[in-house]
Amino acid sequence: MQLELTEEQKLVQQAARGFAQDRLAPIAAQIDRDEKIPAEILDGLAELGLFGVNVPESLGGAEAGVVAYSLAMQEIAAACASTAVTMAVTNMVGEVIAHFGTPEQRQRYNPRLCGGELRAGSFALSEAEAGSDPGAMRTTATRDGDDWVIDGSKQWITSGDFAGVFVVWARTGEEGTKGISCFLVDGDAPGLTVGKHEEKMGLRGSSTTALHFEGVRVPASALLGQLGGGFKIAMMALDGGRIGIASQALGIGEAALREGISYAKDRRTFGEPIANRQAIQSMIADSRTELDAARLLTMRAACMKESGVRFSRQAAMAKAYASESAWKVCDRALQIHGGYGYTKEYAVERYIRDVRVTRIYEGTSEIQRIVISRDLLR
Repeated sequence: MQLELTEEQKLVQQAARGFAQDRLAPIAAQIDRDEKIPAEILDGLAELGLFGVNVPESLGGAEAGVVAYSLAMQEIAAACASTAVTMAVTNMVGEVIAHFGTPEQRQRYNPRLCGGELRAGSFALSEAEAGSDPGAMRTTATRDGDDWVIDGSKQWITSGDFAGVFVVWARTGEEGTKGISCFLVDGDAPGLTVGKHEEKMGLRGSSTTALHFEGVRVPASALLGQLGGGFKIAMMALDGGRIGIASQALGIGEAALREGISYAKDRRTFGEPIANRQAIQSMIADSRTELDAARLLTMRAACMKESGVRFSRQAAMAKAYASESAWKVCDRALQIHGGYGYTKEYAVERYIRDVRVTRIYEGTSEIQRIVISRDLLR
């Protein structure tokens, strides 16, 4: 088993780390306060190829692979988790279009998405009553001559207020998952409006909105993949997305552990650093062990996807374990800080708010366990 990174993977990791440390980390708290990612940060991600890490070079991507994408996500998330989720969803959209799109769709969207012209990509699957159960979807797409007309609403849409292209799922046929199809919708499409901006606990720099489709007309050429094949596209995208969220959780956890160790060395009680206390040492040891185990699970899933073999169960395992481990690591780091950790003066307060959602989106931990057990029992 080869655990060494390739030169290309190291270069992507180093580029992402340099950008994260030099440009992102110094303004991460400001991004959280202002609830907005500066345009120059999005431009910087695009310039480094981080909006299309696993997208073919012929379509404007870096074509560096899934492992490189995971490594880059970890670095960006360690500096600013809000920026990382914007990067993650944009990469998901780019990969979906590159994999399922027609040559015309790929040429229209992928170069502009990877290059930053479209600002971000967005994934419009969830609805108020259809989150973990996409078969309950109510948004419809009705054929009208050479066009499709989309009506309905979406919920929890990352970058919904500024994305240049949306991958939209809508019902085109029978009830359940077999009647769902997928469409590409431009961000400025007539009839598409941005709804409520969610006031979130964490990831406050990443906008999360509702979307409303009122007679949004798209050409027949906007259909992505096969008619009625939308559920398959969603599940394949979510499998890969879970590697991204596992990587995001790892990055946040790593940042929290570094902060906890640094504080434990500096903070003195009863005449010596609290790092000398066995209780603190146990927290640090458990955190390091759990993050290393989570990284191995995540890297395994990334390697399997990159190799073209089935990886659904491994991605679910990585996502569930990494997100739950990172939550524990952030909680311990805050505990090490004591009362100071509960204030905005220290970054661990932001880390614990940001990491919590990794156990929810891209499939809850409970859904991951269903995916894992079904695969083992089939």
